[in-house]
Amino acid sequence: MLVPMKEIVDAAYAGGYAVPALPSWSELLIRAEMEAADATNSPVIFLSFNHPDAKEFHELIGRLAEKANVPVAICLDHSRSFEDCVLGIKNGCTAIMADRSESSFEQNVAEVSELAKIAHAVNVSIEAELGHVGQGDNYAHDGVSMLTKPEDAKRFYDLTGVDALAVAVGTAHGVYKGTPHIDFERLRDINAACGRPLVLHGGSGSGDDNISKACTMGITKVNIVTDVFVTMNKTIRELALPDDQAKFFLRSTQKAVSDFAKHTFEMTGCIGKVSGKNSANEATHGNVFHE
Repeated sequence: MLVPMKEIVDAAYAGGYAVPALPSWSELLIRAEMEAADATNSPVIFLSFNHPDAKEFHELIGRLAEKANVPVAICLDHSRSFEDCVLGIKNGCTAIMADRSESSFEQNVAEVSELAKIAHAVNVSIEAELGHVGQGDNYAHDGVSMLTKPEDAKRFYDLTGVDALAVAVGTAHGVYKGTPHIDFERLRDINAACGRPLVLHGGSGSGDDNISKACTMGITKVNIVTDVFVTMNKTIRELALPDDQAKFFLRSTQKAVSDFAKHTFEMTGCIGKVSGKNSANEATHGNVFHE
């Protein structure tokens, strides 16, 4: 089932778990991650961007979600312009992430509030970011700067009407240079102040135990991208298939991504969180991810 992301994160917040947001940059990724979601009875969020084939990829996600009958959302990730956000809605995203995290608090509120009205008018969810999640290769600086203040997070939520808020509590995008340290005290205070769904960007490489703990403290969506591609790269390097076996490359890579996705569902605590799974549909279609 393709649903607004709000349905997924609201259920996660009420249940004290989170849902991984995984990349949908190719059909292989989409099918592998959907297969994992269906096999573990888990909700899933696909991250997307406005590439030339976005609409077709979103339609594929929708078809597979309908067959699998698990809640699925498509979130336009880190959209930094009004036009890009609107195009994401047009292309079939069920959520937009309006990133104005490098703007002033006032500008962030003004621009996100306007986009929230547009998104909600067409039943699309909206995520924003307060504080700023930087880059892992600059972690010595980015890991301790522009962290989210609890009182600002509550004000932002109240002023904008967003459905989820990404917070900066010590994670970073990409590959870390240094050891990640999540400020759990800050996260606890943000959760206490807001009482609404929070999002963790930079989940890759942040440590399974750290992620699992954060998912019990108000985090309802964890963006995990780099680790998916690290998994693919490792699989490709280890396969070293001879030419007459090269046809097994895609199958092996898809299985590796699917297995890793299952691990992210376990880590975030969302396995088995889908109610009313259509077992008859599953029995009829078998493995619906290899059409």
